[in-house]
Order: sequence, then C-alpha cells, then structure tokens
Amino acid sequence: MLLELRAENYAVIDRAEARFGRGLNLLTGETGAGKSILIDALALLLGGKASADCVRHGAEKAVVSCAFEATPGSLEILAENGLDPGEDAGDDTILLRREIAAGGKGRVFINNQPATVGVLRLLAPELALVHAQGETLGSFDQAQQRLLLDRFGGIATDPVAAAYAAWHATRQRLEAMLADEQDRLRMADMWRFQVREIEQAQIAGANEDSELEAEKRVLANAERLYASAMGAHELLYESETAAETSLGQALKLIEELARFEPRFAGAARELAAAKATVEDVSATVRDFAETVQAGPERLAEIEDRLALLDRLKRKYGRTIAEVIAFAEDSARSLAEVENRDAILAELRLAEAKQAAAYQAAAEALHARRIPAAEHLARAAEREINGLAMRVRFSVRVEAAPERARWTAHGWDEIAFEIATNPGEPLKPLVEIASGGEMSRVMLALKVAVEAAVGEAGGQTRAGKKKTALPRTLVFDEIDIGIGGRAAEAVGQKLKALAATQQVLCVTHLPQIAAFADQHFLIEKAEIGGRTHTAIRQMTEADRVREIARMLSGATLTETSLRHAESMLSTSR
Repeated sequence: MLLELRAENYAVIDRAEARFGRGLNLLTGETGAGKSILIDALALLLGGKASADCVRHGAEKAVVSCAFEATPGSLEILAENGLDPGEDAGDDTILLRREIAAGGKGRVFINNQPATVGVLRLLAPELALVHAQGETLGSFDQAQQRLLLDRFGGIATDPVAAAYAAWHATRQRLEAMLADEQDRLRMADMWRFQVREIEQAQIAGANEDSELEAEKRVLANAERLYASAMGAHELLYESETAAETSLGQALKLIEELARFEPRFAGAARELAAAKATVEDVSATVRDFAETVQAGPERLAEIEDRLALLDRLKRKYGRTIAEVIAFAEDSARSLAEVENRDAILAELRLAEAKQAAAYQAAAEALHARRIPAAEHLARAAEREINGLAMRVRFSVRVEAAPERARWTAHGWDEIAFEIATNPGEPLKPLVEIASGGEMSRVMLALKVAVEAAVGEAGGQTRAGKKKTALPRTLVFDEIDIGIGGRAAEAVGQKLKALAATQQVLCVTHLPQIAAFADQHFLIEKAEIGGRTHTAIRQMTEADRVREIARMLSGATLTETSLRHAESMLSTSR
C-alpha cells in the first residue's frame, strides 16, 4: 500500500504532500491544478524516465519521494541488490526517493541508501501498477497478463516450476559437458597435474601450516627459551633464596602466630596456596625446558615444508583448506572427463525423464488455462461494456512446446486482445491508443479477477493462496469520454476493487468522486507572481462543496449542494 507521496520543486508543484489510506483514494481539482503531475511523480519513483524539464523553474533540483508498505517480494529484491530495510524505514516500509538536478543528472535512494533506476523498476511490479494517460507503467506485458489469468483461474504454477528447475539444471550440465570438448581435454591435463601436485605434498590437515609456524618459532628461539625457563625454575625453586624456600619459611612463622592469634589463620592458608602455585609453575617451566632442543635440521625441514605450502597457497588458495578444496574440485572435474561417456549417458537419461515430467506438467497447466481464459474473457467483456465502451475481448492461450519456449511458468503464450469498435479485428491490449480506454479496461479486468478471487475465498483449488498482485493500483483520467450512468458504474467498480486493493485515481467526474474513501483536493494559487500547488485531504463538509463545484462549476448553488449531499449519501 502507498502510505505517503511527496513532491518538491516538481513541474508546477513547489511543495506537496499527501498521506493515503486503504480503499479508494481520489484526487480531484480544477483543470491544470496538477493532479496528473502527482501521478507522474509516482511513476518516476517506480522507474519512469526522468527529464530536467520536470524541475520547477528557478529551482536547483526536483525531489520526489514516497513510502510503501513492504511486501515479501520487495524485501527479497532489496536483499538481492545489497540494500537493507534501513533504520528509518523498518522491515515493513520501503522509502523511495529521486532527485533530478536542473542540469539533467539524477540520483536514486531506497531506504536512504544510494540505488539505481533499475532497482526501482524491479520493485515497481511488487508495489504498484500505474495506468497513466497514453502509457502503462508496471510492465503490463505477457508476464502480468499471465499472472492475472492464473489468479483468476486459481491456477498454481509450482509443479511446472519445480519440473522446469530440475530439467534446466540437468540440461545446463549436459550442455557444458558437450561444449568445447577439445578445451575440456586440455583442461584435463591441467587438472591432472594440479591434483598430482597437491597430493604429492601430502598435506597433514587444514591447520598444518599454523602448527608448523608455532614449532618454528620455538626452534628458532630454543636457546633463549631454555635459558628463560631454567632461570625461572632456579629463582622459584632451586636457589638458596628461591621463592618456594622463602615462602615455606614464612609459612612456618605465620602458622606459629596463628596458634596464638586466630586472625592469622587466613593468612597462613593464603601463603600455603601461594607456595603450592610457585611449586606448580616451577615444575611447568622445568618440564618445558626439558622439551626445548636446538635442532637446526628440524628447523630447516620446517622452513622447507612451509615454503612448499606457501607455494601451493599462492597457486590454489589463500589457506590450506582452500588448497584442499581446490584439489577436490579438480579431481571431480577430472573424473567427469575421464568418465565422460558414462556421465553423459546418465545425464541424457535424467534429462529425458525430467523433460517428460516438465511436458506433462506444462500440458496440465495449459489444459487448466484454456477454460480459465474463456471465463475471464467473458467476465472482462461484461465489465468493460459496463463502462461506456462497446468491445469484444479475448484471452488467447497458445502452447509453444518448442524447448526454446520452455519457462518456469509453462510454455503458454498469453495475450489479452480487444476490439474497441464494431467490425474491427481483435488487437493486443497493449496497443490501445487511448489512455482513458486503457485505464477503464484495466479497471474492468482487475474487478473481474478480484471478483473471482472473492468467490473462491482468496484460495486456489489446491488450497494455496492466489498469486500476489500489486497492492496499489493507480488510474489517471479514467473518466475520459464518459458520464452519467457509465461514470457511476466506473465509481462502483473502483469501490469494489478498492475492497481488496488500494486504489489511487484522478477524476473529473462527481459521480466517481462520491465513492472515495479518502478524497484529496489539488489546488493551484498564484502567490508573489508564481504558481503554487498544494494537496489536502478533505473533510465531509469540504467534499460536499467540491462535488457541488464539479457539478455546477465555480458558482455553488443550493441545488448543487443538495445534489452533492445526495450523491455522497447514496455512494456509501
């Protein structure tokens, strides 16, 4: 859901801010006030093309920003692109911001982290679908049409996706083995040499180098270590003035005192513990000194061994563990070459079985889509013709079983086709020229799909949730060329759609405006010789006056006010 939209120094807008809610959010205002400009600003935040022309005259830059409720899919996109939710946003909100400089350069921020327009375009289908005048943002391509059809029919594509993933992985491995056979044979010689070189080193373990380094430090400082250890032993235990001897003498005297003065009993225990500690340390350093041996031969042997290990690390990995892993990978690659015929036979057999499984899943999916497409076409045609249009509508589903057409969602090519005038042939929906017609068709499609979802309780026949679609739908100038009952029908359909998804709509018709859950007024005023645009959410009293204005023009009459009150009452 779109929570908030802001624009600063964007086109004729100096500063505007709106907080949207669930349900139907309608924008109204006089012609030229800037209603469609706000939709353009939102489209910009969803990856639309930016231009220096959108910067308000005299400003250094334009800034547009918005906040959306996050979806699981949008959070995955952020993670895949190295972006986190951010301290300011939180896990349940995504903040988008674009800055366009007067010189044409721009910057993108997602959750206050630098990002790219490409990431905005990836996020767009997850967050919103914008139907603007003359264009459709949010990629209403075959993928979106397929999602609508599958959602309408309660069709899950998980089985075909799993079958495709298994087949595709095996196919890629098979193709890799068949490609560049001469190069693989040359590589086999190199892998064989690498494995032999690492095996001949007879590496004792992943920590061999660190263990040898520790032993080397001891051997390189043997005389110094022996002298230090024996010197400490002498001072602690062996000499006439050794600490152990002095502590023993002092302990006898303190114990004598404790016989007559109990308060020295604790001191006697502490001295006894200190004496025991000195004895333990003395024994430890003595034992260590006995193990220290100056061995030039062993030192040279360790240095040679470390040099060998360093040479292997320079060639095959930063650590001994990586060198061992490299040898294992090379051995596996070598085994594939040496056992190529057997492995190829296994892969071909597996690929054939997985291809057959995919074909069965894709055929079953195709069989489910055919009746769903017929039902959707009839439902959509009814909804569209209720919006002051007279059309024929078709949903074409054609199987393309060639392997080059296989995908994780089946092999069907799905196209929504429409004829907007009697006698005209059906054409792809995306070729509709009129932005108003496209918006109305999209509205009718969405209503038809969501009505089917509502009847099914939001579940597929398999008991799983329906395919998720964008939660915010935006319609700009949806009322072009309609009025009267058709306008009221559009308002009713928008209201029905808003029961399941947030809807944002720009309208000039009071029949549509009366259905708003949140009604925003775009106002333009001249201050200091400059045009200023503002947006505000209206109260019920404000709504009456605005709808009356839309009915009668600038001059409000008692009749228009009463009519406005009646329309608001009826639309609830």
